[in-house]
Amino acid sequence: MAATALFSPLLLRDLTLKNRIMLSPMAQYAALDGSVTDWHFAHFAKFAVGGVGLVFTEATKVERRGLGTVGDMGLWKDEQMAPLSRIVDFVHAQGAAAGIQLNHAGRKAGTLRPWEGYGTLDRSAPIEGQPHWEVIGPSAIAYMDGWPIPREMTEDDIAAVIDAFAQAARRADSIGFDALELHGAHGYLIHQFLSEACNQRRDRWGGSLENRMRFALETVAAVRRHWPAGKPLFFRISAVDEGGWTLGDSARLCAELKQRGVDVIDCSSGGIGTRSPTAAAIKRPMGFQVPYARQVRSEVGVATAAVGLIIEPGHANAIIERGDADLVAIGRELLFNPFWAHHAAAHLAQDPGFDMMPPQYQWWLQRRARAGYGPAA
Repeated sequence: MAATALFSPLLLRDLTLKNRIMLSPMAQYAALDGSVTDWHFAHFAKFAVGGVGLVFTEATKVERRGLGTVGDMGLWKDEQMAPLSRIVDFVHAQGAAAGIQLNHAGRKAGTLRPWEGYGTLDRSAPIEGQPHWEVIGPSAIAYMDGWPIPREMTEDDIAAVIDAFAQAARRADSIGFDALELHGAHGYLIHQFLSEACNQRRDRWGGSLENRMRFALETVAAVRRHWPAGKPLFFRISAVDEGGWTLGDSARLCAELKQRGVDVIDCSSGGIGTRSPTAAAIKRPMGFQVPYARQVRSEVGVATAAVGLIIEPGHANAIIERGDADLVAIGRELLFNPFWAHHAAAHLAQDPGFDMMPPQYQWWLQRRARAGYGPAA
């Protein structure tokens, strides 16, 4: 049977993905001093078993002062590598690719877990037995009222953070990750440098669009020096935001990113002065961010990932079939249904006999189907 668009392979540099389904990074706030725990293993393992082609970790911080929330994952020291290797090895054993997203919170550093109130931490108290980390940003402008005013980063700070991204990429390669994404969206540090709303510097890192893009572009260049040429590099953008960033700005940025070795643009939106789209209590239409992926793909000639309320298999398949994007990044629906990919394969008649499932599950379901139950009946 010919593959439907959603289940067609995708070649990115030397990496071939078995399908176009990508786990969108979703923070779990379960790490200890940046190191992953058994919760993370169980969390990521089920998506690989469930048929996802590219399993991305949550936003992984490149230095301790980049921690956004208590429990964030990190990759700023070698001791954090071993437990991640166990996850990558299991993901590979299921025939999936493993991706890692690197991030720095910048002025959004130091918040409570969402279910604990989301607001800023008490900075007079130690965190996990350690002093609280410093809050830095491109300019001394607080994220929201009541949040700490960040210290404006010096040239030395900027160089140190760029190198931290590069060293985290080096560790990620050593661990065995197949793909790497830089988080340049949702009001985190790279996005902060891009935005006029919170970057009011008067030096070479602020002012014109070219200057505001410099931090993102130099970070990409530094990461590419440590990330193998055969492995794809993703970059998540807020294609538009509430601080004045436009699709035209995104197109100019993405053209520069492409020239520097970025292979896929992960197209989200918002977050520079408010919470991200997933946190806003606003009802949005299905696939509300797909037009961003379509326009960036068309204008820049770069592969894109579409994200944002992609739930139905037929809709996901149509996004790929129409050429709106090269990947669909699915998040909360996979939390609700970790076997979404297998269910989509059955729904689209791509795998009515459960042949794509692990043999430990396959034979049970095939036996039930022979008795006249289920999609393969």
